[in-house]
Amino acid sequence: MLKVGDKLPTFQGINQDGETIQSENLIGKKSVIFFYPQASTPTCTVEACNLSNNYTQLEKAGFQLLGVSRDSVKKQKNFHSKFAFPYDLIADESRDIIEKFGVWQEKKTFGKTYMGIVRTTFIFDEAGICTRVIEKVTSKTAAEQILEG
Repeated sequence: MLKVGDKLPTFQGINQDGETIQSENLIGKKSVIFFYPQASTPTCTVEACNLSNNYTQLEKAGFQLLGVSRDSVKKQKNFHSKFAFPYDLIADESRDIIEKFGVWQEKKTFGKTYMGIVRTTFIFDEAGICTRVIEKVTSKTAAEQILEG
């Protein structure tokens, strides 16, 4: 998994509108890149809505946000439209970005072991250097966790 001091990986992904988002466009501003397991599931919805509800505060603190999951562009579009998120969601079906950040890991739920996205938030400075990794994201207070750093 990416750690504090690491450089923002080079990537490009497709957002909910089918537009290409490139990592180099994140340089010059503080960035929050959050990874979530699946669009429109209860916990992921709580997290994404918490970030959306606190977007003005995050923006005032100088942050730009980007969400990433393995969902299709269509699923990201539905999720984005339903809740009118003020930030982009990337559809990383190939897991290219997910793997570069190291969040595709073994998980256990109800005794079942499987591979999946570990909910994680990465914070980068204007130069694209990772300044914080939030591994124990609390969906209901995701924005507060970012702002308290």
